Amino acid sequence: KMRGVPPLLIALGLCLAVSLPLDSLEGFILNEILALRAAGVQSVNTVPIVSTSTVVAPSASAMPIVTAHGMGDSCFNSGMQSITKAAGGRVGAYSVCIPTGDTRSADTSDGFFENMDKSVDVFAAKIKNDTNLAGGFDAIGFSQGNSLIRGYIQKYNDPPVRYFLSVHGTVVGVAGFPNCNPAGILGPVCDVLAKVLGDLAYSSMVQDHLFQADYFRDPMRVTESAYLEGSQLAQWNNEGKVTPSYKENFGKTQKFIMVKALKDSMVYPNEGEHWGCFADGQFKNVLTMKDTRWYKEDLFGLKTADEAGKIFFETTPGNHLQFTEQDLFGWIDKYIKA
Repeated sequence: KMRGVPPLLIALGLCLAVSLPLDSLEGFILNEILALRAAGVQSVNTVPIVSTSTVVAPSASAMPIVTAHGMGDSCFNSGMQSITKAAGGRVGAYSVCIPTGDTRSADTSDGFFENMDKSVDVFAAKIKNDTNLAGGFDAIGFSQGNSLIRGYIQKYNDPPVRYFLSVHGTVVGVAGFPNCNPAGILGPVCDVLAKVLGDLAYSSMVQDHLFQADYFRDPMRVTESAYLEGSQLAQWNNEGKVTPSYKENFGKTQKFIMVKALKDSMVYPNEGEHWGCFADGQFKNVLTMKDTRWYKEDLFGLKTADEAGKIFFETTPGNHLQFTEQDLFGWIDKYIKA
């Protein structure tokens, strides 16, 4: 059994191995997705529970704080509730975790089976309906929750995100499955699985039903029309069709604080947490932010933001979402309260 590889993805590999026709395969996948969604997904705390005892007097410059949770978590779980309350208490402002589902089960399930664009639309609608956020807010995301915040910034940003703190975020996608690193000990198997999802990920059926497929960025296929035209992430990056408002909206945010886990085994490559990616056509050479196409060509405004002094980098020494209360409060004090 491959730890971290969903049974559905293993099933996909088996289906391809026996050369199931594409239309039959897509029908099989859709039925599996719908069955998994109907069965529900167990929700777990993916972030540490932090102290909520530190409360400071409200500050005239403090903005409300919105948090967004990662894959498998929920705004209704104790970890996200404590972090949201603690972040608001630290700056002396209103704070809220915005769920895409209205219950713990639905919120967790949506993190898998609601697509990325639709999730952003729901996120934006709930923000719009919260009058406490009407004047703008600071946003803190964890893991996949940062895709929600990035999507909100580029597609809406009204009311605007002032400062964006991304903790171990999937902001520019992943090139491998969680805990299944194509360059690691399970390399050959993981590499095959990455190629399997690469064959299917950019079809409308998969893009419409799997959140993780929407930010799957296969370096072997990023120059192909399937990715450039079919991937939701490619649209956000302006790698294919260009949407000028995405770049304009990105420019409205004043700070992007990007935190990378140095031993991250979930976001692959972990340089993606700092706006980097694999070089096209391989799984070895990792490009830092300034070497990427989206930076050099300023596709969605990242270079403009960097040159304006808006991009900040931090690291943590351990694995994915391994950070301390002191880390969190340190980032808030340094970048949000400052």
